[in-house]
Amino acid sequence: MRSPRQRHARPRHYEEYAYVLDFMPAGNPSDRHPKHRSGPVAQLIGEDYFTLMEGVPRPGVILEVGERVYVGPVVELRDKIVRVEANIGFDELTSLARSTLEQVVEDIVKKRERVFVEFFNIAAPINIRYHTLELLPGVGRKTVMRILELRERKKFESFEEIKKSVHIDPVKVIVARIVEELKGGQKYYLFVKPPRGEMEQPVKPVFFDYLTLIYQRLGRSSLEHEGPAKQA
Repeated sequence: MRSPRQRHARPRHYEEYAYVLDFMPAGNPSDRHPKHRSGPVAQLIGEDYFTLMEGVPRPGVILEVGERVYVGPVVELRDKIVRVEANIGFDELTSLARSTLEQVVEDIVKKRERVFVEFFNIAAPINIRYHTLELLPGVGRKTVMRILELRERKKFESFEEIKKSVHIDPVKVIVARIVEELKGGQKYYLFVKPPRGEMEQPVKPVFFDYLTLIYQRLGRSSLEHEGPAKQA
Protein backbone atom coordinates (compact mmCIF):
# COMPACT_ATOMS: atom_id res chain seq x y z
CA MET A 1 0.00 0.00 0.00
CA ARG A 2 1.34 3.40 -0.92
CA SER A 3 1.76 5.90 1.88
CA PRO A 4 -0.17 9.22 1.86
CA ARG A 5 2.97 11.13 0.96
CA GLN A 6 3.12 9.17 -2.33
CA ARG A 7 -0.52 9.67 -3.27
CA HIS A 8 -0.60 13.40 -3.80
CA ALA A 9 1.62 16.28 -4.74
CA ARG A 10 2.94 18.25 -1.79
CA PRO A 11 1.13 21.62 -1.83
CA ARG A 12 2.30 24.71 -0.03
CA HIS A 13 0.97 24.83 3.50
CA TYR A 14 -0.64 28.06 4.58
CA GLU A 15 -2.72 29.08 7.56
CA GLU A 16 -5.92 31.13 7.51
CA TYR A 17 -6.48 31.30 11.25
CA ALA A 18 -4.19 30.99 14.23
CA TYR A 19 -4.44 30.98 18.01
CA VAL A 20 -2.48 33.30 20.28
CA LEU A 21 0.02 31.50 22.49
CA ASP A 22 1.59 34.66 23.92
CA PHE A 23 1.24 38.39 23.36
CA MET A 24 4.05 40.77 24.27
CA PRO A 25 2.92 44.41 23.87
CA ALA A 26 6.40 45.69 24.73
CA GLY A 27 8.25 43.14 22.60
CA ASN A 28 10.29 40.02 23.31
CA PRO A 29 13.84 40.88 24.47
CA SER A 30 15.14 37.42 23.53
CA ASP A 31 13.68 37.41 20.00
CA ARG A 32 16.13 36.70 17.16
CA HIS A 33 14.46 39.47 15.10
CA PRO A 34 15.70 42.85 16.38
CA LYS A 35 12.47 44.70 15.58
CA HIS A 36 10.48 42.25 17.71
CA ARG A 37 12.56 43.03 20.80
CA SER A 38 10.98 46.43 21.37
CA GLY A 39 7.72 46.36 19.41
CA PRO A 40 4.47 44.41 19.97
CA VAL A 41 4.67 40.79 18.85
CA ALA A 42 2.51 37.69 19.23
CA GLN A 43 3.45 34.04 19.11
CA LEU A 44 0.82 31.99 17.29
CA ILE A 45 -0.06 28.45 16.25
CA GLY A 46 -1.90 27.81 13.00
CA GLU A 47 -5.29 26.12 13.05
CA ASP A 48 -4.88 23.94 9.95
CA TYR A 49 -1.25 22.77 10.06
CA PHE A 50 -0.09 23.70 13.59
CA THR A 51 2.53 26.09 12.19
CA LEU A 52 4.32 28.10 14.90
CA MET A 53 4.54 31.75 13.87
CA GLU A 54 5.31 35.28 15.00
CA GLY A 55 2.79 37.95 14.07
CA VAL A 56 2.72 41.72 14.35
CA PRO A 57 -0.56 43.11 15.73
CA ARG A 58 -2.19 46.25 14.41
CA PRO A 59 -1.40 49.40 16.43
CA GLY A 60 -3.42 49.57 19.61
CA VAL A 61 -4.66 45.97 19.42
CA ILE A 62 -4.56 43.93 22.62
CA LEU A 63 -4.58 40.16 22.15
CA GLU A 64 -5.72 37.54 24.61
CA VAL A 65 -3.93 34.21 25.03
CA GLY A 66 -6.03 31.54 23.32
CA GLU A 67 -7.73 34.06 21.02
CA ARG A 68 -8.38 33.01 17.41
CA VAL A 69 -7.16 35.53 14.83
CA TYR A 70 -7.14 35.72 11.04
CA VAL A 71 -3.67 35.46 9.44
CA GLY A 72 -4.66 34.47 5.89
CA PRO A 73 -3.99 36.10 2.53
CA VAL A 74 -6.98 38.49 2.46
CA VAL A 75 -5.50 41.69 3.85
CA GLU A 76 -8.89 43.25 4.55
CA LEU A 77 -9.71 40.47 7.03
CA ARG A 78 -6.56 40.98 9.09
CA ASP A 79 -8.29 43.03 11.74
CA LYS A 80 -5.85 42.17 14.52
CA ILE A 81 -2.68 40.67 13.01
CA VAL A 82 -1.36 42.94 10.29
CA ARG A 83 1.27 40.48 9.11
CA VAL A 84 3.01 37.23 9.94
CA GLU A 85 6.73 37.82 9.75
CA ALA A 86 8.34 34.47 10.54
CA ASN A 87 7.79 30.82 11.24
CA ILE A 88 9.47 29.87 14.49
CA GLY A 89 10.58 26.68 16.22
CA PHE A 90 9.47 25.23 19.53
CA ASP A 91 12.70 26.37 21.18
CA GLU A 92 11.82 29.98 20.32
CA LEU A 93 8.53 29.91 22.19
CA THR A 94 8.32 31.88 25.41
CA SER A 95 7.65 30.06 28.66
CA LEU A 96 4.03 31.23 28.57
CA ALA A 97 3.61 30.05 24.98
CA ARG A 98 4.98 26.62 25.89
CA SER A 99 2.67 26.33 28.87
CA THR A 100 -0.30 27.35 26.71
CA LEU A 101 0.55 25.14 23.75
CA GLU A 102 -0.96 21.81 24.80
CA GLN A 103 -4.33 23.29 25.76
CA VAL A 104 -4.59 25.25 22.51
CA VAL A 105 -3.66 22.18 20.46
CA GLU A 106 -6.34 20.22 22.33
CA ASP A 107 -8.93 22.90 21.56
CA ILE A 108 -8.06 22.73 17.85
CA VAL A 109 -8.18 18.93 17.77
CA LYS A 110 -11.60 18.90 19.42
CA LYS A 111 -12.95 21.45 16.95
CA ARG A 112 -11.54 19.43 14.06
CA GLU A 113 -13.05 16.13 15.19
CA ARG A 114 -13.91 15.02 11.65
CA VAL A 115 -10.30 15.49 10.58
CA PHE A 116 -8.74 13.40 13.31
CA VAL A 117 -11.43 10.73 13.30
CA GLU A 118 -10.67 10.38 9.59
CA PHE A 119 -7.01 9.85 10.47
CA PHE A 120 -7.98 6.76 12.46
CA ASN A 121 -9.97 5.58 9.43
CA ILE A 122 -7.19 5.96 6.85
CA ALA A 123 -3.88 5.67 8.72
CA ALA A 124 -1.64 3.35 6.70
CA PRO A 125 1.30 1.04 7.46
CA ILE A 126 4.82 2.44 7.34
CA ASN A 127 6.17 -0.99 6.41
CA ILE A 128 5.22 -4.62 6.97
CA ARG A 129 6.24 -4.44 10.63
CA TYR A 130 5.21 -0.97 11.73
CA HIS A 131 2.02 1.07 11.44
CA THR A 132 1.58 4.84 11.63
CA LEU A 133 -0.97 4.39 14.41
CA GLU A 134 1.85 3.03 16.58
CA LEU A 135 3.41 6.49 16.50
CA LEU A 136 0.60 7.73 18.74
CA PRO A 137 1.83 7.72 22.36
CA GLY A 138 0.44 4.80 24.31
CA VAL A 139 -0.97 2.99 21.26
CA GLY A 140 0.51 -0.50 21.02
CA ARG A 141 0.31 -3.25 18.45
CA LYS A 142 -2.76 -4.93 19.95
CA THR A 143 -4.67 -1.66 19.94
CA VAL A 144 -3.66 -1.02 16.34
CA MET A 145 -4.92 -4.42 15.26
CA ARG A 146 -8.22 -3.77 17.04
CA ILE A 147 -8.60 -0.41 15.29
CA LEU A 148 -7.91 -1.98 11.90
CA GLU A 149 -10.39 -4.77 12.57
CA LEU A 150 -13.17 -2.38 13.62
CA ARG A 151 -12.70 0.15 10.81
CA GLU A 152 -12.80 -2.67 8.27
CA ARG A 153 -16.35 -3.37 9.38
CA LYS A 154 -17.45 0.27 9.72
CA LYS A 155 -15.64 3.59 9.62
CA PHE A 156 -15.33 5.44 12.90
CA GLU A 157 -17.64 8.43 13.20
CA SER A 158 -16.63 10.17 16.44
CA PHE A 159 -14.00 10.44 19.13
CA GLU A 160 -16.45 8.89 21.58
CA GLU A 161 -16.88 5.83 19.37
CA ILE A 162 -13.10 5.32 19.19
CA LYS A 163 -12.79 5.79 22.94
CA LYS A 164 -15.45 3.20 23.72
CA SER A 165 -14.32 0.72 21.08
CA VAL A 166 -10.57 0.56 21.72
CA HIS A 167 -10.26 2.09 25.19
CA ILE A 168 -7.92 4.94 24.34
CA ASP A 169 -8.58 8.67 24.52
CA PRO A 170 -8.13 9.71 20.86
CA VAL A 171 -7.92 13.41 21.70
CA LYS A 172 -5.20 12.82 24.29
CA VAL A 173 -3.02 10.66 22.04
CA ILE A 174 -3.41 12.95 19.00
CA VAL A 175 -2.54 16.04 21.06
CA ALA A 176 0.48 14.30 22.58
CA ARG A 177 1.74 13.33 19.13
CA ILE A 178 1.31 16.82 17.70
CA VAL A 179 3.19 18.36 20.62
CA GLU A 180 6.00 15.81 20.17
CA GLU A 181 6.24 16.74 16.49
CA LEU A 182 6.29 20.46 17.29
CA LYS A 183 9.27 19.84 19.57
CA GLY A 184 11.10 18.19 16.66
CA GLY A 185 13.61 15.36 16.58
CA GLN A 186 11.20 12.79 15.13
CA LYS A 187 11.99 10.12 12.55
CA TYR A 188 8.41 10.29 11.25
CA TYR A 189 6.01 13.23 11.16
CA LEU A 190 2.31 12.54 10.80
CA PHE A 191 0.81 16.01 11.08
CA VAL A 192 3.41 18.76 11.53
CA LYS A 193 5.85 19.78 8.84
CA PRO A 194 9.40 18.94 10.02
CA PRO A 195 11.69 21.84 10.95
CA ARG A 196 13.71 23.15 8.02
CA GLY A 197 16.98 22.26 9.72
CA GLU A 198 15.97 18.60 9.94
CA MET A 199 15.04 18.52 6.25
CA GLU A 200 18.52 19.79 5.39
CA GLN A 201 20.24 16.92 7.21
CA PRO A 202 21.74 14.00 5.24
CA VAL A 203 19.14 11.65 6.77
CA LYS A 204 15.82 13.43 6.50
CA PRO A 205 12.71 12.63 8.52
CA VAL A 206 9.67 11.22 6.71
CA PHE A 207 6.70 13.58 6.45
CA PHE A 208 3.43 11.76 5.81
CA ASP A 209 1.40 15.00 5.66
CA TYR A 210 -1.86 13.42 6.75
CA LEU A 211 -3.57 16.77 7.27
CA THR A 212 -3.28 17.75 3.62
CA LEU A 213 -4.57 14.36 2.56
CA ILE A 214 -7.56 14.57 4.88
CA TYR A 215 -8.41 18.14 3.86
CA GLN A 216 -8.41 16.97 0.25
CA ARG A 217 -10.78 14.14 1.15
CA LEU A 218 -13.17 16.11 3.33
CA GLY A 219 -12.89 19.66 2.02
CA ARG A 220 -10.89 22.04 4.14
CA SER A 221 -13.48 24.83 4.19
CA SER A 222 -16.27 22.56 5.47
CA LEU A 223 -14.56 21.41 8.66
CA GLU A 224 -14.78 24.33 11.02
CA HIS A 225 -16.84 23.70 14.16
CA GLU A 226 -18.15 20.43 12.78
CA GLY A 227 -19.64 17.78 15.01
CA PRO A 228 -18.87 14.06 14.80
CA ALA A 229 -17.34 12.75 11.61
CA LYS A 230 -19.53 11.67 8.73
CA GLN A 231 -18.62 8.93 6.36
CA ALA A 232 -17.20 10.09 3.04
